[in-house]
Amino acid sequence: MAMQANNQENLGHVVFITAAAAIGGFLFGYDSSVINGAVTGIQKYFDVGTVETGFVVAIALLGSAVGAWFAGRLADRWGRTKSMQAAALIFAVSSIGQMLPFAIWDLAIWRALAGIAIGMASVLGPAYIAEVAPPAYRGRLGSFQQLAIVLGIAVSQLVNYGIGQLAGGDVNNELWGLQAWQWMLGACVVPAVAYLLFASVIPESPRFLISVGKTEQAKKVLSEVEGDDVDLDARVAEIRSVLRSEHAPTLRDLRGSALGLLPVVWIGIALSVFQQFVGINVIFYYSSSLWQSVGIDQSQSLLISVISAVINILGTFIAISLVDKVGRKPLLLVGSAGMAISLATAAWAFSSASGSGADVALPDPQGTIALVAANVFVLFFALSWGVVVWVLLGEMFPNRIRAAALSVAASAQWVANWAITVSFPRLSEWNLPLTYLGYAFFAALSFLFVARFVKETKGRRLEDMG
Repeated sequence: MAMQANNQENLGHVVFITAAAAIGGFLFGYDSSVINGAVTGIQKYFDVGTVETGFVVAIALLGSAVGAWFAGRLADRWGRTKSMQAAALIFAVSSIGQMLPFAIWDLAIWRALAGIAIGMASVLGPAYIAEVAPPAYRGRLGSFQQLAIVLGIAVSQLVNYGIGQLAGGDVNNELWGLQAWQWMLGACVVPAVAYLLFASVIPESPRFLISVGKTEQAKKVLSEVEGDDVDLDARVAEIRSVLRSEHAPTLRDLRGSALGLLPVVWIGIALSVFQQFVGINVIFYYSSSLWQSVGIDQSQSLLISVISAVINILGTFIAISLVDKVGRKPLLLVGSAGMAISLATAAWAFSSASGSGADVALPDPQGTIALVAANVFVLFFALSWGVVVWVLLGEMFPNRIRAAALSVAASAQWVANWAITVSFPRLSEWNLPLTYLGYAFFAALSFLFVARFVKETKGRRLEDMG
């Protein structure tokens, strides 16, 4: 009985430090989605078109690619927690800058800086969580990263909606000396400060501690996360043996015969790209302007964005409950099939739009079908690719290349995210139904890719990945 209580206490501690590390994911989701409510305001405030708007929205993603690229090396040099603290500070400063821009290019610079911090957090969170989580719970605990992302998305939409309502339903109305959209962007400083505080109190990864010779500290952390019944000396010896056979991972270590990279690295890159090429972030970056483009007013479009964010959370909880039971691969396959069907349905519904400019509208029942299909797409993404890709990226790579490979895969994800984000405004103006049909094609292609190339990792220890 005492041992069971002790195990429960250890698990509770692991859950706490995992949740604290996943606040980086909350920042990721919050900053990624907060721009959704501000897009229309930025366009009117700076009097810019779709190209400039797409650039400002998407430049944060290029910054994220840069941040993800060097985050692994920083984590190996400074440690996981100190790197998290650095990311939090960068994000806090950039949030104030986004709130008070004096030109469109100034806003773009602050967005890029915020992106660097988010890119760092996108690598540091999954790597840290994978290294402190016991194998039996690693899938569920790894899912905290995506849960934090979707909570960040939902909270940002609720904050946007609340600020919009306070400003009378128009994000360009003035509120406490600034326009409403500026307060939306400035509110990002609150989760940034929370991330800094939590990153300052959680323990360092035991694998990093062992790598820098702090064995006693590593044992203390291992006992806290894996339980007192674990042979700590044996675990330290096991980790040290793996580390001894390694050297600090560099991009050279990722080289292989398959088009210049190891096959497992290409699989990680492909998973990252497919996660974005299905167009999920079009919903979270542009849904407000998307629904306005088919005849729904600004206030209602913000409310629809909140509903989509709540559905995203529900789907994520489904994934968390299933990822360690049914495995990673089955969830990905179900998600790909559901996304392909719902995206194709949305494309058909959008093809019925009539009118132009401010007078465009969707007839019934196509308007209702488009709303349902878009949210079914969000649900299938959330219960599969949204969670599972981050779990896999944190655990699928061998120890000797994990940090470097995760950085490359996360960078690829941000570049893919940028490509989709920067292209959507122009593509939607050209042909919205064909744009969504393209996303459906990538969803179908992702099904074939997973069936052929992705291996199951459920229940395997990190030291066994190879």
